[in-house]
Amino acid sequence: MRYLDSINFPGDLKKLKKSELSVLAEEIREFLINSVAKTGGHLASNLGVVELTLALHYCFDFLKDKIVWDVGHQSYTHKILTGRKDKFDSLRKKDGLSGFPKKDESEYDAFDTGHSSTSISSGLGLAQARDLLGEKYNVVSVIGDGSMTGGLVYEALNNAARNNNKFIIILNDNQMSISKNVGAMSKYLTELRSAPKYIEVKKDVSELLNSLPVFGSKVNKVLEKTKDSIKYALLPTVMFEQLGIKYIGPIDGHNISGLINVFDRVKKFNKPVLIHVLTIKGKGYAKAEKYPSKYHGIGPFDVATGVPFLKKSGETYSEVFGRVLCGLSAKNKKIVAVTAAMPLGTGLDFFSRAYSKRFFDVGIAEEHAVTFAAGMARGGFIPVFAVYSTFLQRSYDQILHDICIQKLHVVFALDRAGIVGDDGETHQGIYDLSYLSHIPNMTVMAPKNKFEFEKMLEFAVNKFDGPIAVRYPKGVASNIFESFDSEIEFGKSEYIFDGKEIALIFVGNMAEIAFQVYNRLVMKGYNPALINARFIKPVDIDLIKDIENRFEYIFTVEDNINSGGFGCNLNLALINSKVFGKKIYNFSFPDVFVKQGSKDEIYKEYELDSESIFKNIISFIDKY
Repeated sequence: MRYLDSINFPGDLKKLKKSELSVLAEEIREFLINSVAKTGGHLASNLGVVELTLALHYCFDFLKDKIVWDVGHQSYTHKILTGRKDKFDSLRKKDGLSGFPKKDESEYDAFDTGHSSTSISSGLGLAQARDLLGEKYNVVSVIGDGSMTGGLVYEALNNAARNNNKFIIILNDNQMSISKNVGAMSKYLTELRSAPKYIEVKKDVSELLNSLPVFGSKVNKVLEKTKDSIKYALLPTVMFEQLGIKYIGPIDGHNISGLINVFDRVKKFNKPVLIHVLTIKGKGYAKAEKYPSKYHGIGPFDVATGVPFLKKSGETYSEVFGRVLCGLSAKNKKIVAVTAAMPLGTGLDFFSRAYSKRFFDVGIAEEHAVTFAAGMARGGFIPVFAVYSTFLQRSYDQILHDICIQKLHVVFALDRAGIVGDDGETHQGIYDLSYLSHIPNMTVMAPKNKFEFEKMLEFAVNKFDGPIAVRYPKGVASNIFESFDSEIEFGKSEYIFDGKEIALIFVGNMAEIAFQVYNRLVMKGYNPALINARFIKPVDIDLIKDIENRFEYIFTVEDNINSGGFGCNLNLALINSKVFGKKIYNFSFPDVFVKQGSKDEIYKEYELDSESIFKNIISFIDKY
């Protein structure tokens, strides 16, 4: 009989003997590999925390106690143990099981997480709320070593030591974020990993010292200092303890019995404690252990070979970006590339090898990345910061304060703009047009296809001087309108097809859907103009004049929320130009957080598919 078959909730887990948990761990690994192979998802990170999660649920009661996962994509075993095992065939699908903790999904999920470096702050907040209410339960924040590069972590650690709440931090150290970790914190943790294990030594010394006759409080203080001195001698530097947080570790994160012993001990502590746990990312699946970055987030794949089922049919936008930037950098020695722990995901892996002295991976530290780029720009270089749209949100103040006020020439390459699908609300890149275009001095562009993307990158790097962003979607780069190859001119849109009465204006990635709508309108007997916005900011002044003189109906199509998007910018530009009486409709996402699902499913749900847009255009025209 398989142990996993009898496990539906944590109470079932506690019926097992400790010796049986290791067998259960292997069954869970097998379940995870087979499940993620069918649905896709975050595999390597979840394989690494199986024993850790089992030990946590064995020692704590997370109906009463609280656990916060950072980043959250390693919570699959937690979901298996908390009543969601039978829903794994719906993982990351529309209306299915989320790939991240969701408090609306389960009472065992204490806090929603999707971005990194947040769990210590939120966990400390939960602990403070508990103490203010006079309640009694444990708060556990699990954070990866990759997330420890984020500045929010140190703001939280500083506050944790000051508040001195009963609070447990588990540092899951696998030496990886998505790519291999970099920086001083990574080096520091490496020193801790390789340091002599001091816990056993400290225990032996404690027993010896405590067996001596006690002569008073002064002697006790001396004994305590002696034990601490041994600890500091054996470890390179106990940074956490110097901050006022008790440090335990490093300990083996795959030894369930050892983990349980430690967790049972720390439950008795009434102050902040950090447990340093060493795990192997991808453990139990040889291919994921060897290539953890490749299997961090993966689509459906063949378990035997590890090969994804869905093969791409061309260059992705990320690959186009990496190729073009390398070509530009060969001629322009002032170009430098910056990433926040994602050289592979953003297409900078080749650049990092070809131009290693001009490549800077700052770790998961987007705020620092932006201000660091500002400093390099002020120093005479042209920084190109490649970052996912959803992660650049973390750097809003730095973009405004450190770059745009000074009009510094920093290029933002916004990968994964628009709908990313499976990762859901926390990762959809549908806010960048809004949070960037209202900042003075910022220019924002979006390409309709790979060829225009190449030209926009060259324009942004070599033909422009100031803050500028190029936003592009996830996936294979489009070849639509390949023959339309006009040069990029600042602030100018592009007419794909001219027409009259109706202007259909699209933004970047919506080119294919807009073209389908255009064809439907033509078949219906209309003669619309199809216009590529190209520049979200500034809005094309000549386009405004053309709308005033030639078009009665104006429709905009974008994969951004409506508020502050291209449609709003165009509407405001028309008002400011005193263009009134035109009938305008903006097709975009409403004021909501868009949940997980495929692009097609999401577009259809929010009536941004070609059929819905066409029907709504006809209805709009008939109405007016």
